[in-house]
Amino acid sequence: MSQATNQSWGGRFSEPTDAFVARFTASVNFDQRLARQDIQGSIAHATMLARVGVLTEEERDAIINGLTEIQGEIDRGEFQWSVPLEDVHMNIEARLTDKIG
Repeated sequence: MSQATNQSWGGRFSEPTDAFVARFTASVNFDQRLARQDIQGSIAHATMLARVGVLTEEERDAIINGLTEIQGEIDRGEFQWSVPLEDVHMNIEARLTDKIG
């Protein structure tokens, strides 16, 4: 994943996060079980954004198709989880960005 080292809050500090703190605060191993719900929520959000005109139908479809493919990767055990990305949503978002831009 292209964003494997970009922590969502990492730009606020001049020193790298201590490895112990990174392991202690990472939730990705725990919240992987929420992946399906995260993807369903993201699909609903993309649908709403298209409905109100923020996304085009083509953009919405690309997002939904990408998320559906990611769910398949997760279901098959092929998805590569990244602890530095911190949580399930950031992992899925990074993979979606890799897939569709």
